[in-house]
Amino acid sequence: METVLDTILPGETQGKTELREAKPKWLRVKLPIGQKYTELRGLVDKYSLNTICTSGSCPNMGECWGEGTATFMILGNTCTRSCGFCGVKTGRPETVDWDEPEKVARSIKIMNIKHAVITSVDRDDLKDGGSIIWIETIKAIRRMNPNTTLETLIPDFQGIERNIDRIVEANPEVVSHNVETVRRLTREVRIQAKYDRSLAVLKYLKEQGINRTKSGIMLGLGETEEEVLQTMQDLYEAKVDVITIGQYLQPSKKHLPVKEFITPNQFAKYEKFGLELGFRHVESGPLVRSSYKAQKHIL
Repeated sequence: METVLDTILPGETQGKTELREAKPKWLRVKLPIGQKYTELRGLVDKYSLNTICTSGSCPNMGECWGEGTATFMILGNTCTRSCGFCGVKTGRPETVDWDEPEKVARSIKIMNIKHAVITSVDRDDLKDGGSIIWIETIKAIRRMNPNTTLETLIPDFQGIERNIDRIVEANPEVVSHNVETVRRLTREVRIQAKYDRSLAVLKYLKEQGINRTKSGIMLGLGETEEEVLQTMQDLYEAKVDVITIGQYLQPSKKHLPVKEFITPNQFAKYEKFGLELGFRHVESGPLVRSSYKAQKHIL
């Protein structure tokens, strides 16, 4: 009998059965198993390592860890923006930890990660947008883990090119920046972000020589099929190589509600459209997240 782990949705809490809406069967995932997963789980617990995989309760954690991939968040855990979809707390961030690059690099070494995804909160309070810590983290990882490949899932740095240039100079194997949603819903979903600014950042990265660029969107926030297809077209025109498309799940009752659960067939339709459009990789499915199958996107 197959054991599954249910993803917590609006109205659900651990140990309680209060449900506002029954979730579709396709939003169930298998319990994480396997030797590699068990080893990484043990290391994370033993050394109190910080990964988005665990803190974000990612449904794909078992699959990704089993393939030697993990995602780390830098620049603290408090964001200066208050996006309606995001579970990361917002407010006044803590002081920058200049030892963080070494800590992250050491965590990757301890966990023997083959492909690391690095992301961060937005730090609009900093003149450099946090880009200096970003580049120091990349340098530390490469020095301590020369065989580990890297994807950097960066913020928009408010579109300031000198801050984006620091990422370009570090030249990770993949540079990712998510538009998150369609143009019409951006002001509601991302509040302080701008759709066209995100497209401009992605296009600039490619123009400056980044080999592989990537972006992602969430569905179920009230977008139409036509708007999704247009967003994919916009990303392709911005020279994006890889796109991820997944189902939005409400982190808490305070966040934007799920308007619709998109069917696997619809996700398959978007994948087909994206591949025909010319993207190198399209990951499209209910449980797809930004770093899903990330190790394959460097190929």
